[in-house]
Amino acid sequence: MTGYKRGDVILVGFIVTDESGWRIRPAVVISSSAYHRARQEVVVAAITSKIGRHLFGDSLLADWKGAGLLFPSVVTGIIRTIKQTMIHRKLGTLAKSDLEAVERELRRCLGL
Repeated sequence: MTGYKRGDVILVGFIVTDESGWRIRPAVVISSSAYHRARQEVVVAAITSKIGRHLFGDSLLADWKGAGLLFPSVVTGIIRTIKQTMIHRKLGTLAKSDLEAVERELRRCLGL
């Protein structure tokens, strides 16, 4: 995957849950560089600005502005594998402390 790495905040074309269409939404790259070299896909976690609803696996971002987001945001435990062609552009990169918090929550979600 050229130009993107773990922790990058990107805009992605996501299919709506009821499959009635798609929307461009922010997400964070959670797959590794080795994964990107071996595959044409990327693994992402969805980002939402609905910070009042904190569910299992969610991680509130401390430096959401530095990540290129417009509003206070949460990286959710909603994980998807997408084609690299679904990435519209990069917004920014998570701060190291935010990425570490996301990784902790992902390990809890997956029981790792």
